[in-house]
Amino acid sequence: MPRLSLIVATYNRAEQLLVTLRSVAAQTAPAAAWECVVVDNNSTDDTAARFEAFRAAHPALPLRRVFEPRQGLSWARNRGIAETTGDVVAIIDDDERIVPGFIEAYLAFFAAHPEVAAAGGRIVAEYPAGRPAWMSPYTERPIANPIDLGPTPRPFPRGRIPGGGNMALRRTALERHGAFDPQLGRRGARLLGGEESDLFARLQRGGEACWYVPDAVMYHIIPASKLTRDYFDRLCRNIGVSQRTRAALDGRTVRVRVIEAVKWCATLGIALGYCATGRFRRAVWLVRMRRRITAGLLRGEE
Repeated sequence: MPRLSLIVATYNRAEQLLVTLRSVAAQTAPAAAWECVVVDNNSTDDTAARFEAFRAAHPALPLRRVFEPRQGLSWARNRGIAETTGDVVAIIDDDERIVPGFIEAYLAFFAAHPEVAAAGGRIVAEYPAGRPAWMSPYTERPIANPIDLGPTPRPFPRGRIPGGGNMALRRTALERHGAFDPQLGRRGARLLGGEESDLFARLQRGGEACWYVPDAVMYHIIPASKLTRDYFDRLCRNIGVSQRTRAALDGRTVRVRVIEAVKWCATLGIALGYCATGRFRRAVWLVRMRRRITAGLLRGEE
């Protein structure tokens, strides 16, 4: 029985999925210690055929595919959890690559810290077409969500959680607190989110510990298509929509709107600082991000 189950949800990204699977195939952990399940979330491209060709070329790899017809990242991840048996469930996405010691790092960490329920690793943003000049650490976060808390394992600081494409949880914690809420998260081309925040909020309320594992490194590959104004606008708007949905579910609508007002004050202060140092494009895109998030929070989807 594998000690760790790696889940990769995918939707119409056959070419990118192969990049991810090549990094999975390069893992240094013994094959008997883990399994990898790819959850095909109703793909209409050639994902199935290309996956089967890859698996045939790597017969020793503990790899299989399942199909989840209910559209949505939360549905797909939950299906992956249900289909696997490892004591630890690690989750990555189909637009990234992991370092060879990724699985080994999580196995070693959870073995050494039996009291910890969840963990997340380092996320490094990778821009094949180059990092745009307008991008600041603030506008990069919704696109790539880079995480680097240093070289030493430590609890995640208050207000920070693992990135959705690099997290690991004990199965017992998921059984106690539930998995992903299908009302939240990506659904096909809809850029909704919030499912990871919702899960980790439940873990926190349950008193569970969540740690940072620096050696579980993931490279998040950001294509040029995710650096356009249209994509950025849709992404930010849907961040607001996701916050609106979570607030309604939790009865925190007023509180979330007050927090958004505070964020506006911080945004304008940072934007003025960029303007004072001649970085006008960074200021413009930062304000643009806040405007679109607020629009989604107050008015919902367009």
